[in-house]
Amino acid sequence: MLKKQLEYIRSKTDFVPETAIVLGSGLGALADKIKTISTIDYSEIEDFPVSTAPSHRGRFVFGEIEEKKVVLMQGRFHLYEGYSPKQVVMPIRLMRLLGAKNLILTNAAGGINKDFHPGDFMMISDHISCFVLSPLIGKNIDFLGTRFPDMSNAYDKELSKAIKSAAFENGISLQNGVYAQLSGPQFETPAEIKMLSAIGADAVGMSTVVETIAAVHCGFKVGGISLITNYACGICDKVLSGEEVVETANRVAPHFETLIKETVKRI
Repeated sequence: MLKKQLEYIRSKTDFVPETAIVLGSGLGALADKIKTISTIDYSEIEDFPVSTAPSHRGRFVFGEIEEKKVVLMQGRFHLYEGYSPKQVVMPIRLMRLLGAKNLILTNAAGGINKDFHPGDFMMISDHISCFVLSPLIGKNIDFLGTRFPDMSNAYDKELSKAIKSAAFENGISLQNGVYAQLSGPQFETPAEIKMLSAIGADAVGMSTVVETIAAVHCGFKVGGISLITNYACGICDKVLSGEEVVETANRVAPHFETLIKETVKRI
């Protein structure tokens, strides 16, 4: 299936990206502001999932950021949309087969660490995968990677340095922490947030971890950035909503775009 999908994309473009970027909820506007070479809607690709989440447009955008060749996912897939972990990570594997070596994953997340506030950015230093199924379950795809990939340095140190440098030199406040993925689509309960805090999570969301696992498996260097869009349940009395996620993302969009562009420039 991956080979068929690769052949289809290659029939449309011979563009070879250096860096792949997954744009999280409310963060897709960056794809409209780069030097675009070509675009391919997910719906054009055989046996490929289609984005159904709000604000996820559902296409690959091939182009340049700071003269660096990139492919952006303007819309990702989530377990809560009814997709399996293998379907969720299909585009990650496909972007690797297209030639990308670096992967920047972004997401909207709820802040568990009480030092974090809506509008903060958090560089992902590690993750907790215990609550979602691994995309590697089942027969191993040997041409992609080893049966038992090491996850001790899932988030690449050099990419993390580039993210830190980009934030520091552009006056962007950057937190650092551990991200936990749950399946959603419901927000977490106060008891679940207490549990996540007790095991070391600083932020929680509904994506990214399964993508990181598949990315490490197929040889990507991975960097991760969470936008803290809201306090997690129980941290404050405010009722959580998807609208708050988008509102916060829109508010900090200029800083997000600068952070991504400057990070790509440093890779």
